[in-house]
Amino acid sequence: MRYKSEEISPGIPSCTRRRFVQGLAAGGALALLGESVGRAQLRAEAYTPQTMTGNHFDLTLHEMPVNFTGKRRLATAVNGSVPGPTLRWKEGDTVTIAVTNRLRKPASIHWHGIRLPATMDGVPGLSFAGIAQGETFHYRFPVLQNGTYWYHSHSRFQEQTGLIGALVIDPNDPIGHPVDAIVPLAPRSSPTPEHDREHVILLSDWTDQNPESIFSNLKQQSDYYNYHRQTLADFLSSAKEQGLRATVSQRMPWAEMNMSPTDIADVTGATYTYLLNGNAPAANWTGLFEPGERVRLRIINGSSMTFFDVRIPGLEMQVIAADGNDVEPVAVDEFRIAPAEVYDVIVQPKENIAYTFFAQSEDRSGYARGTLASKMTMAGVIPPMDPRPTRSMMDMGMGNMRGMKMDGMSTREMQANSGADMPSMQGMDMGRRVMDDSSSVTPLPQPGPHVHPLVLPEVAAGMQVQPQPANPIPMYIGPQVDNIAMELTERLSDPGAGLSGNGRRVLSYADLRARYRGVDGRPPTREIVLHLSGNMERYIWGFNGEKFASAKPIEIKLGERVRIVLLNDTMMEHPIHLHGMWSELENGHGEFNPYKHTIIVKPAERVSYLVSADTPGQWAYHCHLLYHMEAGMFRTVVVS
Repeated sequence: MRYKSEEISPGIPSCTRRRFVQGLAAGGALALLGESVGRAQLRAEAYTPQTMTGNHFDLTLHEMPVNFTGKRRLATAVNGSVPGPTLRWKEGDTVTIAVTNRLRKPASIHWHGIRLPATMDGVPGLSFAGIAQGETFHYRFPVLQNGTYWYHSHSRFQEQTGLIGALVIDPNDPIGHPVDAIVPLAPRSSPTPEHDREHVILLSDWTDQNPESIFSNLKQQSDYYNYHRQTLADFLSSAKEQGLRATVSQRMPWAEMNMSPTDIADVTGATYTYLLNGNAPAANWTGLFEPGERVRLRIINGSSMTFFDVRIPGLEMQVIAADGNDVEPVAVDEFRIAPAEVYDVIVQPKENIAYTFFAQSEDRSGYARGTLASKMTMAGVIPPMDPRPTRSMMDMGMGNMRGMKMDGMSTREMQANSGADMPSMQGMDMGRRVMDDSSSVTPLPQPGPHVHPLVLPEVAAGMQVQPQPANPIPMYIGPQVDNIAMELTERLSDPGAGLSGNGRRVLSYADLRARYRGVDGRPPTREIVLHLSGNMERYIWGFNGEKFASAKPIEIKLGERVRIVLLNDTMMEHPIHLHGMWSELENGHGEFNPYKHTIIVKPAERVSYLVSADTPGQWAYHCHLLYHMEAGMFRTVVVS
């Protein structure tokens, strides 16, 4: 049986009492809501955002009362829903979305990961003016891709207050994934589809605080929400176990840099409640299955600041897509998903029992959870959270050494930059020839079963193009930079802090191999090197030691193929998102490098990816940790 999502007509449904008390545990907390909530609602009720289908959508943005924690607060809703309704599009259609703003301030919607004209991208001040109070903005663009994506506001902190939603694009010509080779399947008398049913799972982080207050707190004290700082008792305990000299030796570098190895997340469960499809853990959202079915889970991290580590105890997950693009299926027990990332997995429950979908925050200060079961009345066992991870000397960019290298470049980069100073002119010509007419440019297609890579004479002849290296970026300790990594390493096989050696099969970026060859086989002709920088004490973030306000745009010629190299000088992971174009992660799979729209860069890590500048306009480029972006880790990329 194929699962069919419930559909709604465009418009604003009334704010139901069920929705108002979503996520509340039964008991005394409900008394805070007063007489207006009837006794029939004195229990937690799971909620699933409804699904809108077709090629025209009317969305209205407005405030709505919600209660996730026992306290009534106002959220930013879409058509009476927090998160907003799931939009379901069809590849090849042209969609129109009329967004009406009934908020008391300007608003916007950005279609995350969607290839579209820059004027439809939804970034106020960059691609359009925003949607003023009381006005309606009409988005219109062709749907050139398929997969799982999401949408969210790009106006200050509206994303944090609930303006997010899932987006699913069905392919024109669906092709099943070869999952049989990994998991034995129950016999069937008829041909099997790719999956028998599916569930969209949208993770998010909710706070009862005003996001402006959170930002202010971080600016005044960057570890304001870190309740697990090391104490004197920790020091004495460590000295007793390891000896005083060893303990002092371990802690001195951290003290010298005014940093803490327990600084995992800026904003934690001290203020956050972690939600699954808008449900707090007590609500126990449930997705149904029949034993033996293939169930596709479209998992989206729509949170503002939280990395989640996702697992389903007792169930193997086959990762089949990353950021909307198909990958060769890889069997895992767990994966880390950054804010804005998306993974599609196939699970096949064999037994008629309840399985817990468990998403713990990276710093282990809380979790979101749901249940996969054959009946709505079942609930899975909630596993204990893993131990809190800590940062290492490698995360500090020091390895076993101390000191700072002022130019911030690794030995490998210095060797690479000693090569040719200028690119091949043939390579530059090759970039221009991809686009015959820049006034009517069409983006390169998404890789797929019927999409053939570009075949240019230079590529067919195996011509080698030495990319023009970027000029070294001088990095110095100062008001906007408090750390410069001495050692930068490629850590694509490392799943992340707290995940290595935990006894489970954990996905790493090195495991992602595209199912289809990349479309643009040209080598890059230029490198763009960017340091991810910051000053934690001042809570300033940026690229190359500059905040957005003082930085110049990154300019790329239309049709150019470039390599972007990211060097993380900070002690935090940063999910970096480039609007409007794919980021082809260089993870060792060559023509089958995965296409992504958001890429995690771990502390002291060097990551590179290729970008084909196939769509003109001004594009946002930023860290997808919301408060990092607002604190300066944002650039404009101009393709012209």
